[in-house]
Amino acid sequence: MKTLNIILKGLSLFIILNILFVILQPGIGQVSAYNYILPGRERLPFGENSAKAYNLSLFDLDAMFASHEINGAQKSADEFRVILIGDSSVWGTLLKPEETLAGQLNSSNITACGKNVRVYNLGYPTISLTKDVLLLSRGMKYQPDLVLWLTTLEAFPLEKQVASPLVANNKDSLLRLAGSFGLRVDPNDPAFATQNIWDRTLIGRQRALADVFRLQLYGVMWAATGIDQVYPSDYSKAQIDLDADQKFHSFEPPVLDESSLAMNALETGIKVAGSTPIVIVNEPMLISNGKNSDIRYNFFYPRWAYDQYRALMTEQSLNHHWTYVDLWDAVSANEFTNSAIHLTPLGETQLAEKITPIVTAACK
Repeated sequence: MKTLNIILKGLSLFIILNILFVILQPGIGQVSAYNYILPGRERLPFGENSAKAYNLSLFDLDAMFASHEINGAQKSADEFRVILIGDSSVWGTLLKPEETLAGQLNSSNITACGKNVRVYNLGYPTISLTKDVLLLSRGMKYQPDLVLWLTTLEAFPLEKQVASPLVANNKDSLLRLAGSFGLRVDPNDPAFATQNIWDRTLIGRQRALADVFRLQLYGVMWAATGIDQVYPSDYSKAQIDLDADQKFHSFEPPVLDESSLAMNALETGIKVAGSTPIVIVNEPMLISNGKNSDIRYNFFYPRWAYDQYRALMTEQSLNHHWTYVDLWDAVSANEFTNSAIHLTPLGETQLAEKITPIVTAACK
């Protein structure tokens, strides 16, 4: 009888804990070894081969930012804080942290407004303006003095917005952005990860809890080695010879339909930044000189679509008084790696040389 009472009490306590977990939804990722026992990571956690990269992809924004160096960086009076947002080209696919745009800008020891510039890499793989807005909304709590938002046409199609797993698994955060800043989000979008009451319980979130715990464990090996992604000795180079295909997603020539592009996400990002200056940068891309390069610039873009996009961005920036810089051709064609937007270290140097005067002129 005594044993039965113990079992019943234990079961009751377990049920109560799960009910409280559903009601309170505690931020399980806020407790972190990073920036305390472990140094903060120089980029947000992302990885597809955890055993070799000492990194992993997870969808808990609290845990992601808790692991980043910006979360442990007390802003000093002489710091001019810059955050970078964008896709895998900003995050730095195939690049070591010091080779990325953020790393190279930091090593340049530049100043702005009479202060020392410190750049934080909040880029994240997957291409989606809505994903960028989601991360920007979290990044603003760290009081940046300037936001550099690197993007490209591939981030604009409406079907790309929730396709990013990070977006699909953060529906509640997106709906809050919709309510506060007017971000257009369809709450019934089938791309969103569905979540029922069971999924919100302690048992239902055991995978998320395990991911947060694994991130701490991988941090030990990362701190010891500095490795946060796999660096293959050989990889497929970005495509130069292209198909004679005029289509871009669902768009066909001659018109790039603005209503099917997520311009609202761009507008929302500007609102999220508030009084903080934000510079939108059309990021560099590979301009092919191979087969069918008269039809397509690269794997991503037929010429007609990309040319209209550039004209549209210039027009929108003038109409909305956005600070916009078009660096689409700023990097030599031979300084791309496995994608039409991923740069070599030298390519990042060429980009940093273009970005530096934008940062130093932020107060002028």
